[in-house]
Amino acid sequence: MAFGWIDEQAAARRRAGLVRTLRPRPADSPLLDLASNDYLGLARHPEVVEGAAAAARTWGGGATGSRLVTGTTELHGELERELADFCGFEAALVFSSGYAANLAAVTALAPHGSLIVSDAGNHASLIDGCRLARGTTQVVGHADPDAVRKALGTHDGPAVAVSDTVFSVDGDAAPLAGLAGACREHGAGLVVDDAHGLGVLGAGGRGAPYAAGLAGADDVVVTVTLSKSLGSQGGAVLGPARVVEHLVNAARTFIFDTGLAPASAGAALAALRLLGREPERAARAREVATGLHARLTAAGLEAVRPDAAVVSVRAPSPEEAVQWAADCRAAGLFVGCFRPPSVPDGISRLRLTARADLSEEQIERAVRVIGETRP
Repeated sequence: MAFGWIDEQAAARRRAGLVRTLRPRPADSPLLDLASNDYLGLARHPEVVEGAAAAARTWGGGATGSRLVTGTTELHGELERELADFCGFEAALVFSSGYAANLAAVTALAPHGSLIVSDAGNHASLIDGCRLARGTTQVVGHADPDAVRKALGTHDGPAVAVSDTVFSVDGDAAPLAGLAGACREHGAGLVVDDAHGLGVLGAGGRGAPYAAGLAGADDVVVTVTLSKSLGSQGGAVLGPARVVEHLVNAARTFIFDTGLAPASAGAALAALRLLGREPERAARAREVATGLHARLTAAGLEAVRPDAAVVSVRAPSPEEAVQWAADCRAAGLFVGCFRPPSVPDGISRLRLTARADLSEEQIERAVRVIGETRP
């Protein structure tokens, strides 16, 4: 029977406690949200919502085509210029998602005969980029510049190292300066995904590469998403102008994909300008994350010290993690639940996201619920 194997896989997932389900949320959810990636609390900010609405009124509901045909509006160009300037890079190129941006950067910058050195903890989008690229991929130990240096030393030809700046599972930061040093010793490029750093790290939220002194470097390429700190949707690649020009001509997820909807571009631009006026939002997100970690560990829970706005709390098993998250929801708290295969180390977790707009009372409430519902 066609697709009969799907039933076998579904049964295996059920036995392992790894079934995933969609839970549509209402517009006015009563839950305290520590699961979304809205780090700066901007997704519903009036200026951001109006930015989306104004763009839709002006440009319509969709981009109407690929970026190289009709999908590039003046608004896209404005967003690219301001995003590059804010993060300290020469140029930027906007994509329909952060996932598409990562696929573009890795595949277009790793041609046949090249080497990709990929961190073992990288996000699925970077991993998929490595799989689709024509270069050869070597996976190295997590956050280990010496391992990157050793891998690069085995290859004679074009090479790039690929890493998240802040890893999405535990919220730990990559040693960017060390990675850049290892790459420069071998004339390799560095491609980093700053999805969880933009808006949280660096001066005024300019990102982890900015904080590491790598912004604007001619051997560094950065991908970002517009769907986390900027409260919108879409992604972008930042880097030297010649790299961006190359992506326009070689990146399949740019050439063959419909452009980012104007409403998303307008919302992201409004959020970026708001962050420029209110840089304290970045520091507040970090402060909330630190406070969450301190309270959770004081309550006897095993939480990973955050380097940005992600706080990870270890769970005994996948089944107990799922139940823990469900019990939190029943008590009015929405938290993330990460389990295999989403976590490469096989350790299930509750994943909490610190938001700049959380009050001290809400932080205390979240910690209390997590503690009272622990397995």
